[in-house]
Amino acid sequence: MTLATRERRRYAPCLMADTPKPPDMQLQIQMDEDVANGQYVNMALVNHSDTEFTLDFIYVQPQQPKARVRSRIITNPKHMKRLVAAMQDNIQRYEAKFGPIAIPEEDGGMH
Repeated sequence: MTLATRERRRYAPCLMADTPKPPDMQLQIQMDEDVANGQYVNMALVNHSDTEFTLDFIYVQPQQPKARVRSRIITNPKHMKRLVAAMQDNIQRYEAKFGPIAIPEEDGGMH
């Protein structure tokens, strides 16, 4: 047994079968009224670097030359991948219940 192994064993936590497991912490999410009301958006821009993704949610008014970013979300790549998976799952469940979501070709494809 090497010194490193002995040191690791000495400091490794020892849990007995009858040792009570600490309770799982339950996250309480709070939301301000302004956030709870939500923001309607009809356009999203997605950009990324090697360390983060930036999502800009925009409302484009008809016949207006300008649009305003309503919300910007910046997150890490792992969380973004989990978010995309959750969104894909929800889209599948939505389409199973309400039918396919049609995206017209002339939509421009901006996202």
